[in-house]
Amino acid sequence: MLKSRSKTVYSILILILALVGCEKKQPDSDSAKAPQFTLPDINGNQVSLSDFDGKVVILDFWATWCPPCLKEMPHFIELYDEYKQQGFEMVGISLDAGGANDVKPFVEKMNVNYTMLIGNQDITKEYGGIRGIPTTFVIDKAGKIRQKYVGYREKAVFENDIKTLLNESK
Repeated sequence: MLKSRSKTVYSILILILALVGCEKKQPDSDSAKAPQFTLPDINGNQVSLSDFDGKVVILDFWATWCPPCLKEMPHFIELYDEYKQQGFEMVGISLDAGGANDVKPFVEKMNVNYTMLIGNQDITKEYGGIRGIPTTFVIDKAGKIRQKYVGYREKAVFENDIKTLLNESK
């Protein structure tokens, strides 16, 4: 019962934070090293941020029930298709309370082509406390966070970041 109550409280907290976070429109820039992590993907395989060393990475915290998150997803699919051969990696971190059971069918239905991980409270803390979703970090080839966006962004915003960082030296 306590575990169930904890999941419910966590889900409600994420929902409230998503609604608050969707209103924030200004990107925050940070040149700190991105916190390392290892999380399961939707098939149970362990994936680490270090698996993408030397690449430009967009790390997107999202959930299946978040309308702005879902609006961004087709843009991420297109960007990954366009830039993956140039050293770009797209990584989604789902904050759905149901984990892979909720996320895997959704990802398959949406034909998501990029790495999809299952998040937890620890990863949200490591990234400064995710106050709303979508929260998206743009990480350069050296592993430094170069941008942080809270709330929906147009495809062009991310594409500009990707192009800029792909053209930089490591």
